[in-house]
Amino acid sequence: MHEKDRHRVILSAVQDRSLVTVVDLCALTGASEATVRRDINTLDEQKRLRRVRGGAEALAAAPFGNLAGRPFSVNETMNIAEKRAIAAAAVELCEDGDPIIINGGTTTFQMVHPLATRRLQVFTNSFPIAEHLLKNSRNTVLLSGGIIYREQNIILSPFDNDVTRNFCAKRVFLGAQGIGPLGMMEQDPLLIQAEQKLIGQADELIILVDSSKFSNRSSLVLCPLDRIDTIITDDGIDDRNAAMLEAADVKLIVVPKGSAQKEGVAS
Repeated sequence: MHEKDRHRVILSAVQDRSLVTVVDLCALTGASEATVRRDINTLDEQKRLRRVRGGAEALAAAPFGNLAGRPFSVNETMNIAEKRAIAAAAVELCEDGDPIIINGGTTTFQMVHPLATRRLQVFTNSFPIAEHLLKNSRNTVLLSGGIIYREQNIILSPFDNDVTRNFCAKRVFLGAQGIGPLGMMEQDPLLIQAEQKLIGQADELIILVDSSKFSNRSSLVLCPLDRIDTIITDDGIDDRNAAMLEAADVKLIVVPKGSAQKEGVAS
């Protein structure tokens, strides 16, 4: 591929995704990392994009740009054994016929595999979750409406009159950017707005997080700890964080990686 063609591909990718890694651009152009880095430097000097560590980003956000945080494709490869065990424990809380909400995310996505043998009413804002359940299960699937965020594979609406308000669930299952003394944290205001709507439509709030999320922090708090009914995590959680949940009267389910769950109640 000629230099001008590579530049067109790189600029197109940056405008589409806002932030693109060198590895992604190598795959798109078929060029080596050294060549892609030279192309990024050239386009940065021409002020057509901005060079950043490990890749490039758009100079201005596209309309309805990507949400804050890593793309779904990156997150889904991290702590996968923990996520599978946590998701399996989450499905154990459900009974056939239950109406539930599953928010988009890489930990909640792992619920689709144990759900393959169940029959629930599942409302979700996640394309991957909806597609997998439709193809591989007999669950009833309802998909929310709104703007499609490709990097996160999620559908969000800034409007109050979307279909979310018409679904009443027994439980809502959410992931989180971080868990701390102030509560459950997220990175993006639109995520906060959408997830608060989901929480309001369910009797119980269940948070699915691997233990690394207890060391993460963000500037945005979705809800305080005492609003959370249950947190499911892996056995990497330390005593200090377990005590923090106990003080907030949060039920804690601790799951050994890839194994049967062990349960404790923080009360």
